[in-house]
This record gives sequence, C-alpha cells and structure tokens, in this order.
Amino acid sequence: MAYQALYRVWRSQRFDDVVGQDAITQTLKNAISQQKISHAYLFTGPRGTGKTSAAKIFAKAINCPNSHDGEPCNECENCRAITNGQFDDVIEIDAASNNGVDEIRFLTERANYSPTKGKYKVYIIDEVHMLSTGAFNALLKTLEEPRESLVFILATTEPHKIPATIISRTQRFDFKRIDTSAIVGRMAYILEESNQPYEEQALEIIAQAAEGGMRDALSMLDQAISFADGTITLADVMAVTGSLTYEMMDQLLAQCLNHDAAAALTTLANILAEGKEARRLIENLLVYCRDLLLYQKAPQLLEQKAGHLTAEFKQLAQQLSSQQIFYWIKTLNETQNEVRFTNSPTIYLEVCIVKLAESKQPEANISAIPKEQTAQQLTVGHDETAAVITELKQKVAQLETRLKQLQVADSQITVAPKKTTDHTPKQKQNNLRVPRNQVFTILKAATKENLHQTQNVWEDLLASLPITKKAVLRQGQVRAASPAGLVITFDYEIICQKAIDDEEMSQLVGTNLSKMIPNYAPTPVYLTSASWQDLRREFVTAQKNGSLLAEDSNEKNEQEDAQPTASSTDSKVEKTKNSVSDLAEAGIEDDDLLNHLPPEEMPLEDPAQKAVALFGEDVVKVIDD
Repeated sequence: MAYQALYRVWRSQRFDDVVGQDAITQTLKNAISQQKISHAYLFTGPRGTGKTSAAKIFAKAINCPNSHDGEPCNECENCRAITNGQFDDVIEIDAASNNGVDEIRFLTERANYSPTKGKYKVYIIDEVHMLSTGAFNALLKTLEEPRESLVFILATTEPHKIPATIISRTQRFDFKRIDTSAIVGRMAYILEESNQPYEEQALEIIAQAAEGGMRDALSMLDQAISFADGTITLADVMAVTGSLTYEMMDQLLAQCLNHDAAAALTTLANILAEGKEARRLIENLLVYCRDLLLYQKAPQLLEQKAGHLTAEFKQLAQQLSSQQIFYWIKTLNETQNEVRFTNSPTIYLEVCIVKLAESKQPEANISAIPKEQTAQQLTVGHDETAAVITELKQKVAQLETRLKQLQVADSQITVAPKKTTDHTPKQKQNNLRVPRNQVFTILKAATKENLHQTQNVWEDLLASLPITKKAVLRQGQVRAASPAGLVITFDYEIICQKAIDDEEMSQLVGTNLSKMIPNYAPTPVYLTSASWQDLRREFVTAQKNGSLLAEDSNEKNEQEDAQPTASSTDSKVEKTKNSVSDLAEAGIEDDDLLNHLPPEEMPLEDPAQKAVALFGEDVVKVIDD
C-alpha cells in the first residue's frame, strides 16, 4: 500500500479521538443518542481543529446500525464505506471549486431523493464561505424546507462571510484552537503506537509551531520523523520547523540588553543565513520574552520547560525589569503585524533589533538584587528607619500644637461684616459676558405664542443639527422667545461658552426654525441659568420703575426729591401688576418674580375677589359704588 501522511493515517474515527473539542463532541453524541438530529449544522474554526473529521464521524454515527452512546462502531459495512469515501448517501463537496449556482442547484435536486443505503443522506460542504451569492440563495430554499432524512453539515474557517440567513437556519459549533498540551499528548500517543523514540522537548516545539492546528502538528511531525536518524531530537525539530534554539536567542537578546546593536545585527545575519525565516524568528522571540516574564512572576508555569532553560536565560531574567520586557514584547508584536503585509520582512526585523538594542533599562531593578543582599540591607537599616520614624512623630506633634494655637488666635479676631453693595450678576465675575441688552430686548417683545411654537418643534430642531451641535444645544433650555430672538440658558458655564463661540450653530438654529415655523427666524442668545435669574429680576424691577420706557424714548431721568405719596405708591403697585402681567403674556411667569420684591411694592389683591373665593358667590354680593 502506498505511503500515507500521518494526519491521514491518524484521522479521528470516533468522537473520543477528536482532540481539544470535548464540549462539541459531547453535544453531538448526546444529540445522536437522544435522536435529536437537526437538518443543518455549521462547523467553524481555524484550520486543522477537527471540523471535517467531526462531520464525517457524525455522518457515520447517524447511519450506523450499531451506534452506541452516539459513537459509530467503525466495523459495519456503512461505517467502513463512509471511512473509505464510498458511501452513496454521504456526499462531501469542496465549495472552493464548486462554488457556482449550477453546482448547488444540482446538489439540491439530488437532495430530493431518499437515501439508498443509510438512514440519512448527509451533505458535507467544506469551505462553504467560498460559495457565490446565487449559490447561497439556491441553498437557502433547501435549508428552509428540508426533507426529514436530509442533513447538511457546513464547514468554514471564515463564518463572517456566510449570510446571516444561512447561519440562522443551522446549529453553529465553534471549534477552538487546540491547546499545546493536548497536541503534545496526541503526538506522543501516535509515536508510542508507532514505536518511534522521541524527546519530549521536541514535541513541545512542534506544538508551539502548529499554532493550535492538529493537522499542522502532524505534518511537521511527519517531516521530523523523515529527517531524524532514529530518535526525534530537539535539534531535528529546530531544523525542520526553522525555529531558534534557546542558545541563539540567549546570545541575541543579551547583546540587545548590552546595547550592542552592531553585534546583535551580526548575530541576526548569521541566523538568517542558516535559513531561518524572519516571521518564525519574531514569533520565537515573542515566546522567549513571554517565558522571561513568566520566570520572573510565575516560575511554576515553566516547569515543563525547566529542562531546556539555560543559565543565560535565567541570568537575563534577573537582569531585565518587567517594564523592559513589556517594551520588548510590544516592539516585537508591532513588527510581527508589519511583516504580514510586506515582501521584505528582513528589513523590519533588523529595525526591530535596533529598537531593542537602543531601549533604555529602568534605573532601579529590585528583582536583580540577590535576596541575601537585600536581607542584610534591611537588617542594617532597621535602626536608622526607627530613628527616622521617631523624628517624624515628634515633628507631627509640634505641628499639631502650632495648629491649635493658630485656631485659638483666629477665634479671638473680630471680623467686621462686609457691606453687600455689589448687585452685579454672578456670571459677570467670571470671564463669560452677560448679554444684558440683548436679553432685555427679547423680553420686551416676548410672546407666549413664539415660546410655545419654539418648544413644540425643539426636538425636531435638535434632530436637524449635526451631532456635535445637537449635543451642546440639548443641554440648553428655551426661557423666552420673541419674533426676533430666543433666550437659551445652560446650567454649566463651559457649555454656554461653547454655544456662544459656535456662530454656525446660531445660524443653523435660525435657518432651521424658519423651515419649521413660517416667517420665524430668531437669533438665539445664550447665557447661564444663574445669569438668567439675575437678569429676569433686574428686568422686573426696571419695568416696574419705568426705567425701560425711559431708555426706549431716550429721555433723561428726573430726580424725585419729594417723599412718596399714597398715589405714587398706588402707581408703583399698578406698574408692578402690569410688569408681572406683561411677563405672563410673554410666557415667562414665575412665582420667583414676586418673591424678591419688597412687601410694600407687592401687588394688592382685590378684597372682593378674596371674599368670593372664601365664602362663595351665593353668599357674597359685590355692589359697585
């Protein structure tokens, strides 16, 4: 019989033989045992993780008359025919070469026929993501209304390329990368069954190079068996995989630690001259730096590698700080990403080595100090530390005494109360300018109609603005509206200042409002909520005193030397009523407007109306004199 590769000879024939996918295999076994077989499955995951093998085992198990606990017997006629690829009811298709709509239509037509030998007709479509859009659409109809005896198993390494309508009609199983220890165990089992001697360290190097793929590991193991002369040694595997020995990496990174870039580049050139691949070299250096970090922080995790950890490796781990190792790993990882998209990986690798050699070692490295020396220093310095602590305690006690004396002295000082003469709005103390005249102009002409119209379309206005401007304006609140302007307040000064500085936003507010409210394009005025409260009170007082009318007519204010009479008081009260009434007409009425007025200037309540409110219209009769 012709020679077969190891991965073909040792392909899994039972679910228990599938390495590293225990959860998936147990789920499939239970489904078969309980007769809960779905019409479509989707197996996803990296290459060499057992997707196609699991699909074939599943096809054997559901068609095996002697199936036990979800496992095929592998001895009956059906099982042997499926293993040899000669079973008519199990069809395996490579979607990479049969990705057209015609091939899938032919497949769906054949799917309408009942199985001839087994219980189920199984279609295994490998690399299903390679199908065209038309082919997916042709397959979709069959997945929607499948026959009872029809099962589809779709396998892919790129599930994101499969339409969601296909995925939603399947049971999805994600195959993960196989753990290094599981790969080593499987290879050891195969070599022992083949009576092939080996070194365990050699298998670990193969497992690391396989990157979680069992098929890749068996392919490299096959090469190592052919290359080795008897026992598979670490040197044989290093030569086959192109990996670096620890001695090579010890020398290279020691030169980088000593900032000897020239020597490091020379060592790198010698390594590449031996046929080592740049990408593989970067990966080996990353693993080496990871091992340095683990040796410092968790040496128990490197027990399996303890046999090939050199003295130079341990010395490097003591000399390097964690921060230095972090920088090396970061630099190597960046270089690994860069070489993926270049045809000259050697150049990037040389630049990386120069970066590692020029990186600076932190000044202090506690991990490099021997434990015995550290203990001696702590013992010698214990007395000095105690003396320093005692001195510090004395200084703290002295400071506490002085602090108490200062507190007593402060309590004896009489501070004269300040006269509150500054009635300037609070916001004027800050850098934010308060637009007093603009606000007063809007308040004079403000109407409830304009305010309600603006409030009704406010959310639509925000939606029409760019996202950054909408975020700013959403923090504001419309307080007053006139035919020509809006008063918008903000709780925070920084947001208010941002709105004031954004002239484009003010133009958009007027333009967009004119589209929502016919013939209405106001100019917004922004201020803080605190400034609004101050200006609102100032406006009420000014309107009550008539100073606003004087400003509008540009007339000079006359000084009133006479004492206020009853008629003047009535006049003030009437003005107060009018001012509050005007503000209510403008839609900015608030109880707070009256709370700040002096008691003698509060608007008088009609006694007759109060009596009617208390006793009712039936009891009280109002007679006008």
